[in-house]
Amino acid sequence: MPEGHSIHRVARVHRRWLVGRRFTADSPQGRLDRAARVLSGRVLLGVDAHGKHLFHVFEEDVRLHIHLGLFGRIRHFRSEAPAPSLACRLRLASTAATLHLSGPSACELLTPEGEAALRARLGEDPLRAEASPDRAYARLTSGRMPLAQALLDQGRIAGVGNIVRAEALFLARLPPLLPACELERDAFDTLWSAMRTLLEDGARDGLIVTPGAPPLPSPGRKRAERFCVYGRTGLPCPRCGAKVKGQTLAARTLYSCAACQGVDRVRRPRRARAGEGEASR
Repeated sequence: MPEGHSIHRVARVHRRWLVGRRFTADSPQGRLDRAARVLSGRVLLGVDAHGKHLFHVFEEDVRLHIHLGLFGRIRHFRSEAPAPSLACRLRLASTAATLHLSGPSACELLTPEGEAALRARLGEDPLRAEASPDRAYARLTSGRMPLAQALLDQGRIAGVGNIVRAEALFLARLPPLLPACELERDAFDTLWSAMRTLLEDGARDGLIVTPGAPPLPSPGRKRAERFCVYGRTGLPCPRCGAKVKGQTLAARTLYSCAACQGVDRVRRPRRARAGEGEASR
């Protein structure tokens, strides 16, 4: 599933090449015939991203919401576009730019109120200028869910996926199974900064290269995403040399270095229960 940086990058492309154009719309697959009729003939006025969600605003406040999910794909064409595939859910075509959307988990028209309600359910997006670390910390540390699992809850922090989770926890030296409610604020600030840096780099460059990641195996090889722990089970940690560990958490593979990501220094002091300490007074 595309992580937040990929969706923000798509939004930037759409703002640059699609905004201001009038589109005809159709649904070759047939599942969005009604929505296509509503969109057809309208000018695209704006595009925005929040986490893994993409929002397009057309004339007369018509709003299109897209979530690519696991299998969604958007293809862009600046010259003459090929015929759409049978899986094409929505085609937006203009004289100078065409978009083919296939396989999204969500593609729907929303009212302004519907969009606002959807956004309200999402957590803070580190790539958005108005994102509040204070609100993100409050949501993330609610409950005893393992920190690594909480990071993938889009209602806590929006846009983080398995790659950013693993690499940011590694950069912040945080134990992935630490109960979220025990995360100290200074440790969270380090984690937030790491997530934001990784997502910003990915949105700008189209790929993530984690600081400190091992070099490519052969000089001169084409640039590729490079990670410190993600997808490196059994390989040496680039920081300490211990083997990277892969384990299953909530049906997703979690990558970490147990030697680097210790638990002791980041636990909050345990709160005393009512009545504790009375006998020593």
